[in-house]
Formats: sequence, structure tokens, C-alpha cells
Amino acid sequence: MILLFAAAAIASLFMAWVIGAGSSGATPFAPAVGANAIPTMRAAFFVGILGFAGAVTQGGSVSEAVGSGLVDGISLPVSGVIVVLLIGAGLMAIGIYTGYPIATAFTVTGSVVGVGLALGGDPAWGKYAEIGAVWVLTPFVGGGIAYGIASVLPRPDVPEDVSVPLLAGIVGAVVANLEFAFLASVGGTLATGGATVIPFDGTAATVAVSLGFGAVAAAVVRWDVGRDEAGGLRRFLLSLGALVAFSAGASQVGLAVGPLFPLLEELPTVSPIAVLLGGGVGILVGSWTGAPRMIKSISQEYASLGPRRSIATLVPSFLIAQSAVLLGVPVSFNEIIVSAIVGSGAAVAGGAGVSPRKLGLTVAAWVGSFILAFGLGYGSMLLLDL
Repeated sequence: MILLFAAAAIASLFMAWVIGAGSSGATPFAPAVGANAIPTMRAAFFVGILGFAGAVTQGGSVSEAVGSGLVDGISLPVSGVIVVLLIGAGLMAIGIYTGYPIATAFTVTGSVVGVGLALGGDPAWGKYAEIGAVWVLTPFVGGGIAYGIASVLPRPDVPEDVSVPLLAGIVGAVVANLEFAFLASVGGTLATGGATVIPFDGTAATVAVSLGFGAVAAAVVRWDVGRDEAGGLRRFLLSLGALVAFSAGASQVGLAVGPLFPLLEELPTVSPIAVLLGGGVGILVGSWTGAPRMIKSISQEYASLGPRRSIATLVPSFLIAQSAVLLGVPVSFNEIIVSAIVGSGAAVAGGAGVSPRKLGLTVAAWVGSFILAFGLGYGSMLLLDL
């Protein structure tokens, strides 16, 4: 059992490396690189560190969903876990090699479901409905919000010392309500923790703290943009990239280490936090060593990006990513970012701001990767049982 678990852990580390080199490592700072706000190699360095932090502090919910929430009535054996991870990592590696961002959530979810059903498990229809709704709505919600923001930012009748701080205030209020495991003793969020030190209790206190976080963020960004518009926009863009990178680690680590979670019942000496740490390290190394290729691909080939359009891309990306973490739903960062890039590009440049051929091939790769992962997972387990 220990040897098999070690083999599964190695496969999980490889998967984490591929995620860091691909989706979570490339997508968060790709808009900032496209806007010339940060060099490619520096973006890869920071996204690795931030992804590691997100994996360790917020990665538990999605990991548990991937490990035990996709198929009912069965727990994946070690052989099934290894098959899942090798299929997911293999398809992701193909995407990195070809330059097309394969959706990690699609490949891992497809392979887990395929393996689980082949072993006699029952479909978790409720979870599938939840996941499917998020996957289908993401392009419309993310692209729509990005389109709206990108349509407003360049308008002369909406000063940027008003519109950009307003966006910062919304993001600040959301940050105050992010759930962290280490804040469980005070309610799990900065807002609930802060509510313990003000003179009134309940929801009103949490709302007051959230609004306070938002007001501080808005005031700081307004001051920065007012004294140096170009520099203020660049710093706000980089701050958004950092938040998205953190959220990427929180969401994507579950796709690498989630299949290992059911195995921990047979190895009680291994704690979930140790597994999350291992996954975070894998993402970090993958971001540093393999992400630059995908960063360049996404930033240069999907749309003509500037700092304002990049801000419009990252705001909905952060909001959707954290919603998925809260729901415990595996979500593709490639889908989130690409949809937002397309929406923001279409708002400013119309059809000329987006590459239809690249976009079409990417969507086809997403759908095909899910179907292929499901088929490979199902077929592999049938062959292993013969």
C-alpha cells in the first residue's frame, strides 16, 4: 500500500507540475503580460509563489469534491487514482506542447467520472448539475462582465479616478469575505474576524467590515491613479493578477491532489495539509519552469490587450474563481481567462480584437479533452479488471 501510494503521489506531483506550467501558472498574469505591465519570466516567478499560497490556505474544498464528490457509492482504489492522474496530466502536457490551453478541470473530472463508473460507482447527478452549470455559465458571465467593464473604462464621461477605484472597492469587499482554513476560529474570513472587534454583532458587523475593506481599497487606488494614472493602472492590474494567481492555486491544486484524499483513510499518518503542501510545491515548480510558453500564447494570441482591457479581464476572473472555490466546484482557469479576454477584446475592438481560429480550436480542445478523458478512464479500468 505504501509503495502504491508513493506511485500515486508521484503522479499527483506530475499533475501539479503540469497545472503550474499550464492553467494556473499561465492564465493569471497573461493579461498583465499582454498589457506590458510585467515581463513574462517575472510573472511566472510571482504566480508560482502566489499559487502555492492559495493551494495551502484555500485548496481543501475543491480537493475534497474531486476526491469523493464526483461518483457515489465507491472510493477510488490506488490503481484508479494513478490512472486518473496520468490521463489528466498527459492531456495537459499535450496542450502545453502544442500551445493550446487544455482545460484541466475538464480532463480530471472526465477521467475521475470515467474511472469511477467503470468500477461500479453511481453517477453523482446533483454534483454534475452544479459543475455543468458553472462550466456553461462561465463564458457568458465572465465574458459579459469583462465586456461591460471594458466598455466603460475608456469612456470620457466616466473618469478613471472614479471607475477604477469602484472596481477596487468591489474586489476589496470580496477579499474580506474569502474563506481561509487558518481563520476558522473567527468565522473563516477577514470580515467575520474583524467583526469580533467592533461594538455590534451579527450580519451587520460583517457587512460593515466588508464595506470598510472595500472603502480602503477604493481610496488607495483612487489616490494612486490620481497622482500617476499610467502607473496606478499598472499597479492595480498587477494586484488583480496576484489575486487571480492566488485563486488559481486554491482551485487547481484540488485537481492534482484531490484523487489522493480518499487514500488518506488507509494512511492516517499522512495529513491532508501535507498533501496540499506537496501539490502547492508542484504548482510552484511548474509555474517557474513551464509557464512562460503558455503565458506568451494566451497574452499575445487571444486578443489585443491593453491595461484597461486587462483589468476588465481579471476582475470577473477573480470573482468567478473564488465563487468556484466557495462552492467546491472544479473549474478551468483557461475557460475563465479566455472567456474574459474575448469579452474585453470584443468590447473595444469588436471582431478584430479576437482570433476566431484560435478561439474555435481552443473550445474544441476543451470539449474533446473531457470526452477523451472520460473514455480513457472508463476503458483503462475495464482493461485493468480483465
